[in-house]
Parts: sequence; structure tokens; C-alpha cells
Amino acid sequence: MANEAVCIETPTIFERKTIAAGAVIPIGTIMNLSSDPNTVTASSGADLFGGIAWEESTATNTFTELTVAMNGIWDIKNNAGEAITLGGMVSLSGANLIKQADAGELLTGAILGKCQESAAVDEVVRVAVGSLA
Repeated sequence: MANEAVCIETPTIFERKTIAAGAVIPIGTIMNLSSDPNTVTASSGADLFGGIAWEESTATNTFTELTVAMNGIWDIKNNAGEAITLGGMVSLSGANLIKQADAGELLTGAILGKCQESAAVDEVVRVAVGSLA
């Protein structure tokens, strides 16, 4: 995997999520809340935010739970083909990638957090994950 989120300020909210046994998930992978009950996979598109992997899972692991961070300040790559404005809400756009959230994503709650600086296309930007204010 590439473009994993890099922690700048340590999160304070963690959750345990269900994963497939043997799933390969590096630390910093942005997770997609993919199905019930509370199951996550690595993000791959315009997904629902399910946390950021705080621990690693390898192909040889047999466990089916993973600790994910639900807040904190992270460096995350913008890859939406457009800039993100300072203070803009962001959503998932691909594997470990974000974009400025559109009106529909704001209404459905598909928000990852709030951008703390402006970002050009393909730029890594500081994001307050879990922040809606």
C-alpha cells in the first residue's frame, strides 16, 4: 500500500473494528467502514471513513480485530484533481487519499475531517481527523 496517513498529533479516541483474518493492513492505512457489523477494509475509493489503522495486520495474522484511531492530526495526501481550501471538510477519494467533501457527503456524514491548511492537487495536507467544527 502507499500514501499511508502520518500521525502528527496523537489521537485520543480508538475503536476496535472487525477485519478479515490475514488482511494486509499497514499502520496508517485509512479504513473504509465497509459492512455490518463494524467491519472495515482498506480504503479504495469514495468510501465511508472507518478509522486509521493504529496497528499492523499481516498475511500471517489470524486475528479478526484491528485498533483504529478515530481522531488526531494527520498528514494525508490530496488526490482529487482539485485543490482543497483551508478549513474545508474532506472525504475519502481513493486508497489513503482525500478530496474536498461535496454537499452530498456533508449530508450523509461521509466526512473524514477538516483540512487545517490549503492543499494543491497531489499535496500532502494536515487534517484534523474526526473534526467537524
